[in-house]
Amino acid sequence: MKTIDKLKVLTIATAVIFCITPCFATEKAAVIQKGAKLTMSDCIRIALDNSPLINKAYYNYHISKNDEKFAKSAFFPTIGVGTGYNYNATKNNRMSNNNDVYTAQASLSQLIWNFGKTNSRIKMQKFNKIAAMYNFDDIVLDTIFGVKTNYYNVLATKATMDINRAYVQINERNYQRTKAYFDEGIKSKIDLVNAEVNLSDSKVTLVNSVKAYQNAIVKLNNSMYVAHTPEYEISTTETFNFKNKEIPVSLTKISEKKDLSKAPDPISDATLTSKVEKMDVIETFNFKPFPYTFEECVELADKNRPDLKAYDATLQAMKQSLLYIKREYYPELSASAGYNYRDQYNQNSLSVGLNLSTSINIMGKKYEIDNGKLQVELAQNEIDLLKQNIYFEVQDAYVNMVQLEKQIPLLAVKVKQTYENFELADGRYAVGIGDYIQLQDARVNYNNAQNSYVQTVYNYNVARANLERLIALQQEIVINVEDKR
Repeated sequence: MKTIDKLKVLTIATAVIFCITPCFATEKAAVIQKGAKLTMSDCIRIALDNSPLINKAYYNYHISKNDEKFAKSAFFPTIGVGTGYNYNATKNNRMSNNNDVYTAQASLSQLIWNFGKTNSRIKMQKFNKIAAMYNFDDIVLDTIFGVKTNYYNVLATKATMDINRAYVQINERNYQRTKAYFDEGIKSKIDLVNAEVNLSDSKVTLVNSVKAYQNAIVKLNNSMYVAHTPEYEISTTETFNFKNKEIPVSLTKISEKKDLSKAPDPISDATLTSKVEKMDVIETFNFKPFPYTFEECVELADKNRPDLKAYDATLQAMKQSLLYIKREYYPELSASAGYNYRDQYNQNSLSVGLNLSTSINIMGKKYEIDNGKLQVELAQNEIDLLKQNIYFEVQDAYVNMVQLEKQIPLLAVKVKQTYENFELADGRYAVGIGDYIQLQDARVNYNNAQNSYVQTVYNYNVARANLERLIALQQEIVINVEDKR
């Protein structure tokens, strides 16, 4: 018998398929430099760069994009290669036998036609990709609205804090004056006690407004997805103007403690009015009227809303999925070719074939089709529901914005009127004609009118931003899902 005296080397040939996918390397998060002066647009850009929700939508879109490419790959041929080595040794009392065999195979198969099943799957993945794109746009709109709301909140709480700080000055002035009157025997003890109580209350209110301002800063930073921010400034907007165009934003003194219980030092120059009137915390309320009627807003929402477009794309995907399920009844026509080599007898073979095949559970497929029809009807129902919700949401937001728009000039007049009333009450009290209750009522009314004015301006800005979001109005800053992040 022939003995194997040398080792034969086996070379395995393999076909390598390279799947090329995009590399989504997120750039370094945007940060805020110390002393920076940020506009609302700057804050929105920072939020759009940093938002993990936008990143998630971005990745989901590109996954859907690759799913579409994967569905198209069914039209490309499938290649198979293989090789092997087998050694067999047989021995008994009469004889022994050893043999080794090398084999190699190669195959190629190609889908010719499957009666539109692959086309349906491709279209389904295409509509899923479109839905993912509009989901991305919807999250961008929500992110922009969140930044705008918190930006306006910082401006509003800063204005309220300035008003309350001025209110403390007013009460300090009144306390010093009442104390002097009491020492001269002009005013009673109860007036002095009331002045002390009112001063303490105004200080507590100021502390609370400082807390609200700091919380507003935290929310703004959170909406931009930035932490450990240095001191920076934000600019006023057209519809929320301050005398100082840059508003300092800092949390460095968040833990500062101050004794507010002791009486104030004597003051000789305390202002009688708050900064809204004399110091112009809010200079003017200039704004461009909203350019669309309610009916136009509804039309814009139906046309522009990305979530509605995403629902519509999902409906189309459901229809293609149902079509794919129905076409699974049909067979698949494919071609194949193969080559085999066996070295034991130096054999090789070539095969070519054309195959028509199908395999299906008829009853199972029937129920699958029934579910597919229900999925299509469910998707259509979701669209109908969303359209109704859009109508009422736009209606509510539009009415709210218009009513607030009408209130602002009326409240501005009220601020001036309460200021004049406060001046008269203060003058009457100073000459001994008016009593302390009248003075205090006038002072409180004036302060409340200012705070109401600021709050209404804030509410209007938020209501307008919300309406712009609901109708998906084109924003100044836009990003595209195809842009690299």
